[in-house]
Amino acid sequence: MLFQTQVYADNSVPKILILGDSLSAAYNIPIESSWPALFDTNIRSSYPHASVVNASIAGETTFGGAQRLEKLLARHKPTHLIIELGGNDGLRGFNFNDTTHNLNTMINMAKQQDVSVMLIGVRLPPNLGAAYNLQFQNIFDSVSTRHEIYYLAKFLEGVAASDAGLMQNDAIHPTAKAQPILADKVLNALLIMLIQQ
Repeated sequence: MLFQTQVYADNSVPKILILGDSLSAAYNIPIESSWPALFDTNIRSSYPHASVVNASIAGETTFGGAQRLEKLLARHKPTHLIIELGGNDGLRGFNFNDTTHNLNTMINMAKQQDVSVMLIGVRLPPNLGAAYNLQFQNIFDSVSTRHEIYYLAKFLEGVAASDAGLMQNDAIHPTAKAQPILADKVLNALLIMLIQQ
């Protein structure tokens, strides 16, 4: 507890903006059970005055996120941006160069305003093929490396294909039971970011 108090004293109050798709928008589950809602509660254990804004929209693409981000940054003035986008790009067969460009645009936009960025990696269903999935995964690997930002690569590891009770019938969206696992992953990643600043 003393360590957490020291961390809080040494850093500005975190204001976190989450920009995601249905994985972060409480798809088919109660909003209070979603990982962003749980994350909002959990981070206050270490940073009592932290604020979290979840601007995620089901069906969102990297293009949509890039279009919305400028106004969101101006309105909420976050210190940290969590980007969880790209899955819909991959599922819809968008050009990989476009997805890369959109992610770069969002990260640059945030960094220009001294906003720290966490990129959440996206995995696609195996039925799309190993080669396609690998090419798609390389987008996130290369973008995170290029910008030297925190990369949470395996967001659904331990959830997808692990326990039938953790995934909805579509095999894409986690259930309410899985949300605490996801919230803990993001919280641990953000605490590392805050300590390193």
